[in-house]
Amino acid sequence: MKSVLITGANRSIGLEITKQLSKQGLFVYLGSRDLEKGNEVVKQLNKDGFQNIKAIEIDVTNPESILAAKNIVESEQGKLDILINNAGISGGQFPQTASDTSVKDIKDVFETNFFGVISVTQAFLELLKKSDSPRISNITSGLGSLTLHSDPTWKYYDFKSAAYGTSKAALNAYTIVLAYELKDLSFKVNAIDPGYTATDFNHHSGPGTVESAASFIIKHTVTDENGPNGQFFSNDIEDETGISPW
Repeated sequence: MKSVLITGANRSIGLEITKQLSKQGLFVYLGSRDLEKGNEVVKQLNKDGFQNIKAIEIDVTNPESILAAKNIVESEQGKLDILINNAGISGGQFPQTASDTSVKDIKDVFETNFFGVISVTQAFLELLKKSDSPRISNITSGLGSLTLHSDPTWKYYDFKSAAYGTSKAALNAYTIVLAYELKDLSFKVNAIDPGYTATDFNHHSGPGTVESAASFIIKHTVTDENGPNGQFFSNDIEDETGISPW
């Protein structure tokens, strides 16, 4: 049975990914900053018929928490097949202007959305390298696309964010570097944008559903040996490839 760790999985898109991967027969570590909340979610999932799910405490901004989670996965599985870096924060109120957004607020967002992903990825690489088909999916946003943000015809062109969008652009850049480093191994490393989805994250303002978002992420995560590496996919791209410009 393949194993997957999903950070920030106790609600919204992360929770839906958990449900869908559980149905596909994977063992899912449901990452949650609050273990008690995570356990409550798993208890309800079990009542609803979902199996092979375990809540695991992981705060992506806390190195000790990350190491503890890694040690649990190693002791129970010996390896990890899939890492989905889903945990993220918006940075609060919008707009986030370049001139007025405080450095502290920007640093706080980067701590989770960028440095947190790096910390978790580096900690779990050892276990991922023991898998026959390791996968790393960094959950990003179309708002991290520099190309789209430079196109006045893009539908979200006017939605600029000095903290959130820039953190996702940085995450995209890290994804490219990581994918290149691991390209000669069996890894597939990609950035995946679930699209503008109605979640607690955006006060349910997005047009997309969590079901569609989760399915899109899984489609571009659970791939075979011929799957893409170092690509940026977006559920908001309206063509069959789903490939977004960086």
